[in-house]
Amino acid sequence: MLTLTVTHRQALKAQAHVLNPVVMIGKSGLSANVIGEIERALTSHALIKIKVQMDDRVARNTFLEEICALTNAAPVQHVGKTLVIYRPKPEETAKKTERAPSKKKRAPLRRKRDFQN
Repeated sequence: MLTLTVTHRQALKAQAHVLNPVVMIGKSGLSANVIGEIERALTSHALIKIKVQMDDRVARNTFLEEICALTNAAPVQHVGKTLVIYRPKPEETAKKTERAPSKKKRAPLRRKRDFQN
């Protein structure tokens, strides 16, 4: 299971506030089809909301832990019947490692005095 820092989790909560639930878990619980749909949603969106149609909070907590363990995602938030999970996209992690070493030196800024005689 992926772990997040407190500041990263807060930023993800802010991003998830405007999202609509992508996956809904019915009263029958987790199935292979539901896990597959969550996998597809995570690969295309990275941050998703899941709506659970059960009243038992303990069952919702176990769903959240089980989903995160099966999909290698991080739990972001659990409010009421809504679960928010995050898994970074593979392309994003590859791009971050490629961009890091390339820093270009910027030319110094020219002031008004540099143009005067």
